[in-house]
Amino acid sequence: MTVAAIQLVSQTDVTENLNCARRCLEQAAAGGARLAVLPENFAAMGRRDLAALGRAEALGEGPILPWLRQTARELGLWIVAGTLPLPPQGQPDAKVRACSLLIDDQGQTAARYDKLHLFDVDVADSRGRYRESDDYAHGEQVVVADTPVGRLGLTVCYDLRFPELYGLLRAAGAELISAPSAFTAVTGAAHWQVLIRARAIETQCYLLAAAQGGVHPGGRETFGHCAIVDPWGRVLAEHAQGEGVLLATVDAAEQAALRQRMPVIRHKRFFAAAEPRLPGLE
Repeated sequence: MTVAAIQLVSQTDVTENLNCARRCLEQAAAGGARLAVLPENFAAMGRRDLAALGRAEALGEGPILPWLRQTARELGLWIVAGTLPLPPQGQPDAKVRACSLLIDDQGQTAARYDKLHLFDVDVADSRGRYRESDDYAHGEQVVVADTPVGRLGLTVCYDLRFPELYGLLRAAGAELISAPSAFTAVTGAAHWQVLIRARAIETQCYLLAAAQGGVHPGGRETFGHCAIVDPWGRVLAEHAQGEGVLLATVDAAEQAALRQRMPVIRHKRFFAAAEPRLPGLE
């Protein structure tokens, strides 16, 4: 089956961002994709009113969630909605989280993942200091969900630096992993491709690395290089900068054969604290 990873250069205007995303999703659907991944912050980039945006969406007063549901239905497409600010379910006044929603082709929410690892770092670029925890609360759950193209694990951007999470996703049966991102130009040039290929290789999963790629409000520059990586670590498709749509085929039989030839999950001797152990390895 065919999957898509999308690259955008999102700005502060939500309506214009949604128009750009719709154009890319239409292209993905026309190319035969059953599932498409949008990048982190696809609907709003560089805004300071994230709490208000998230509260409006939670109360049914915002434009993003209705747009997602309608677009998925009209295109017959499963969508990983990058990230958008949303408070916890049923708590509209709580601090928002960087939420990645999986929307099915009927417009229903199939899964919700709240970003576990927040980007609180110093970077040698024009901005210098990033503190996601000023705007967002940490997520609390590891999330996998069944889709028409396979069992999908959900991650976001900075999560890529924490292989323990990816080990948990593989142990939970993940066959594909989404990683919608907005890497800085500096950190992306140093680590982006190394990280996405490593996470694909060690989990033997397809890695769908949607990205932001360009210049955003306030002069922030993102690295781009949206990519789809196969379970052997091969980059099947890549787009350097600017808006773009990548398509690739998921071959479940080839993936199963690779896992049989190199059964790394059965060879493990060290486990994350929450990771289930296979029979015989307790």
